Amino acid sequence: MRAFDVMTSSVVTAHADMTIHEAARLFVDNRIGGMPVVDANGQVVGIVTHRDLLHRVENGTGHSKRAWWFEVLASSPRDEAARYVKEHGRLVGDVMSDHVISIAEDTPLQQIADLMERRHLKRVPVLKDGKLVGIVCRGNLIRALANVEPVVDGQAHDDASLRDAIVREMHGQRWGLPKQSVIVKDGVAHLWGVIETDEEKRAIRIAAEGVPGIKRVESHVLQSPGVIPTL
Repeated sequence: MRAFDVMTSSVVTAHADMTIHEAARLFVDNRIGGMPVVDANGQVVGIVTHRDLLHRVENGTGHSKRAWWFEVLASSPRDEAARYVKEHGRLVGDVMSDHVISIAEDTPLQQIADLMERRHLKRVPVLKDGKLVGIVCRGNLIRALANVEPVVDGQAHDDASLRDAIVREMHGQRWGLPKQSVIVKDGVAHLWGVIETDEEKRAIRIAAEGVPGIKRVESHVLQSPGVIPTL
């Protein structure tokens, strides 16, 4: 699946000369947490989100006053100025982020998810020939997942092929078990080994459970207490 398969085509947008209060009303009325900022030609020039309006002097949510020595040590004049603008700016153009990360409409969902995770994004504008044609939010990816029908496996599998499938699924993973640590009998997978973390144990179980034809997983994996440093 790609961006155009899941994106929201009807996008609520803001303009740089829109007031902060008008933007806040759009957030509330449309139940959204962010929106692209476009110019008169439909070009995306920024993005404004709840975070940009989090600290405002109007409703008493401005940053609390910190000791002068803390300001000197922890922030620069540039940081202080940027914070003041967020708290007092009247227009969307004052508080928006003008560094917009966008995607093309044929971007695969895997790349979109990776981008969102890596850059801590909740939404990404979709552009075509430089113009805004949609937006993909985290919710769009979740809805795409909800619409995927579970795979029903009606085929018969012998224990040897199931064992090989489990080993292949874990192959190349640092937490994966070797073939001799996997036994399948009557469709039930028995897993043996020593690992260090709960996450590894969980990943091993899920890898076996995900193989079509496996009826149940019996984990005999033991967790090592770890290496005790030598004094």
